[in-house]
Amino acid sequence: MTEALDVTARMAELEALGRPALCQAWRARFGKPPPDYTSMGFMRKVLIWEEQAARHGGIPPYLARALKIAAEERQPVARESDKLRPGAQLIREWNGRSYQVEVMREGFRMDGREYGSLSAIARRITGVNWSGPRFFGLVTRRG
Repeated sequence: MTEALDVTARMAELEALGRPALCQAWRARFGKPPPDYTSMGFMRKVLIWEEQAARHGGIPPYLARALKIAAEERQPVARESDKLRPGAQLIREWNGRSYQVEVMREGFRMDGREYGSLSAIARRITGVNWSGPRFFGLVTRRG
């Protein structure tokens, strides 16, 4: 079992450190110096968070993605794999021809050929780069 981190005591230790010592602690944790103009208060908060995450586990990948999207003020868009289940069929008509795509566990199949993404299939059909989910009507443009 991991030893509990006394956050208050550790924060007091970090508060006592000057900028050079904080930069050294940052370098020890991340393997590089902090970004230019990083405040001492921010460095302390990041270092204490990193210590807690190391002891108790960080945030799950799905939450990290959601936080990144929120920080960029974008609307979250479900990934292809979140919406589609293996065996589902997608049909798209393009230039008078109907295309049928089967959703597989790992990718997609069209005309007996496997593809890693819907975007690759959309590119194959149209000859230009498209958002595959958008091409197949799974997402719409905002605004």
